[in-house]
Amino acid sequence: MSHTAGGASAYRPSDAPDTGSGGRQAFSGRTVFILAAIGSAVGLGNIWRYPYVAYSNGGGAFLVPYLVALLTAAIPLLFVDYAMGHKFRGSAPLAFSRLKGWLQPFGWIQTLMCFVIATYYAVVLAWATRYFFYSFNLAWGDDPEGFFNGTVLQVADTPSAFGSFVGSTALVLAALWAVSILIVWIGVDAGIGWLNRVFLPLMMVVFAALVIRALLLDGAADGLNAFFSPDWAALKDAEVWVAAYGQVFFSTSVAIGAMLTYASYLHLKTNLTGSGLVVGFSNASFEVLAGIGVFACIGFLAHQQGVTVGEAVASGPGLTFVVFPALISEMPFGNVFGVLFFGCLLLAGVTSLVSLMQVVGAAFADKAGVSHRTATLVTGTVMALVSLAFYPRSTGLYVLDVTDNWVNNVLLVGSAGLACIVLTWVALALPRLARHLNTVSSFRLGKVWMFCVGVLTPAVLAFTTWDTVKGLRAEPYEGYPTDFINTFGWGMVGLVLLLSVLLSFVPFRNRHLHATSYDLEDPEVRAIHGVDTTERGYGHAATTTYTEGGRA
Repeated sequence: MSHTAGGASAYRPSDAPDTGSGGRQAFSGRTVFILAAIGSAVGLGNIWRYPYVAYSNGGGAFLVPYLVALLTAAIPLLFVDYAMGHKFRGSAPLAFSRLKGWLQPFGWIQTLMCFVIATYYAVVLAWATRYFFYSFNLAWGDDPEGFFNGTVLQVADTPSAFGSFVGSTALVLAALWAVSILIVWIGVDAGIGWLNRVFLPLMMVVFAALVIRALLLDGAADGLNAFFSPDWAALKDAEVWVAAYGQVFFSTSVAIGAMLTYASYLHLKTNLTGSGLVVGFSNASFEVLAGIGVFACIGFLAHQQGVTVGEAVASGPGLTFVVFPALISEMPFGNVFGVLFFGCLLLAGVTSLVSLMQVVGAAFADKAGVSHRTATLVTGTVMALVSLAFYPRSTGLYVLDVTDNWVNNVLLVGSAGLACIVLTWVALALPRLARHLNTVSSFRLGKVWMFCVGVLTPAVLAFTTWDTVKGLRAEPYEGYPTDFINTFGWGMVGLVLLLSVLLSFVPFRNRHLHATSYDLEDPEVRAIHGVDTTERGYGHAATTTYTEGGRA
């Protein structure tokens, strides 16, 4: 690889990258960062995945393993991402490279996963956009399932790489990519920060209003009883605990480069652990709120159709684009509810999409030595072209289903577990990251955090990966042809891993990026980032003092 492990290096201001403003881009404040981080975490999965997972794994009792997983996995890994990004001030590949040169492939795995996920995540937002407009006149009529599969998706009978082109979806998808690229191109604070400052609170308020409206529907109580009724015996089932860890892992955007990249745009004086707690619990609160709203609606639908809640429940696209349209058709003023609901989906999705795009753009900017705006245009255009090539087609849902399952359940979970093991037991990085977090944060981390990151979480993720792979090898996933699975499932995993290694051999274009360690406690390094080198400690609860020669 182009980097080798070494000691801390100080950088001269002349070596610093030119961002056009005299230094690295930054969020204007901690509040903007928190909103952006929440926007990255809160997305479609909170609304269409958590309610079903909770209902299927003990109902109200699921909150116990869910909270345990939040405190022992999601939040500890958030702290790892924040420490990596904030300390090493770079994209995922650069941050891992600065820690240890040979760790750079882990950064590229995260970056390329964001690339792949963004390409299919965008088409789901295109569907939501179409349904936003369909809601005005309830265009799906009396057959929401037939409308979704036939009119919207034009689903082919058999899966293949390239089915017939769905022009109406492609036009919306292209427009979404253009808007998203523009937002990221404007800048980290002026673009992404502005988006989350304005639209995330708006989305939260509107979604809360929708939940309140749902609670007033006939049959809502039946749905809530089904959602919250605890099955305490389920807590003895290991699969329930694995489901809880999987849910918090997927929903908080950890180990995928988004939180790491956002943290790299923070000022040095930032309370990292406090921010992590706010983001983690905000995301969890939204998931529970979504569960309440979704099951209140499902209870109403079951009441209207004369079936049980269990017969009406669904998850994923089926919940969003089949069950909810059926529900909206039954509701008084359903078109208003539909416009607001799909508007919320769109806002939640866009804030997540731009975070995925920023991960990819930042990595390309660091590697190629180009400006943020150039990197955004190049990577955004490539992602848009790939997205338009594969997903607005009659076979797009099949490609999405297989790719999403393998990238998330195999590659993301497996690579995250391996990264935890390597960071803890090979690179011996946790004490170093803990020192950085403790220097700039409101409370100190110690052995409990290291145990969660180095032992508990990788053990759970390793078991989850093994169980998933065993199931996928036992029989074809959802009955898909083997060739199709090998191409878009195992093939996609292999391609990401191969490219991650190859990209690590490509040298960083900027001279200052060739170092493998980035010591922000060095006064000379702090000076490059606009921090007064005469400060007596720069953190929220700093205890370290400095002299001209370094740490006192």
